[in-house]
Amino acid sequence: MERVPITPDGIAKLREELKQLRDVERPRISKAIGEAIAMGDLSENAEYHAAKERQGMVEARIKELEDKISRAEVIDPSKLSGSRVAFGATVTVFDIEADKELTYQIVGADESDVDQNRISVTSPIARALMGKECGDEIRVRTPGGQRVLEIVDVLYR
Repeated sequence: MERVPITPDGIAKLREELKQLRDVERPRISKAIGEAIAMGDLSENAEYHAAKERQGMVEARIKELEDKISRAEVIDPSKLSGSRVAFGATVTVFDIEADKELTYQIVGADESDVDQNRISVTSPIARALMGKECGDEIRVRTPGGQRVLEIVDVLYR
């Protein structure tokens, strides 16, 4: 079973979603199915079919979350240090073509959020940054084209 890196915040969000689905959504759907069954003829009962479809989606998501949580390797960036880029690092780079500084935190795939500058460890930029240190220049092919980045700072927090 392949371990998947995730931050403490990321695993907490997965566990919170799982708890919500188990403790709130699952009982709500069961109640809706019961009410739809009480209406009679299930073959033409739209409420019943909608509730069963929702139940299937919720159960699939629960299984997916249970799998992800069981394979999670929680890595706390605040307990790490060093000058090389690794999982959990907050990396400031200078984009040479765009002439601007950018900051990214390298996180697990389930917790990436481009709007928050949290990029997946499997993204092209993160993969190119891994193992590098301040002053290193990297070339990375992204969906938007080739980018040249210089690492300005590496922090673990």
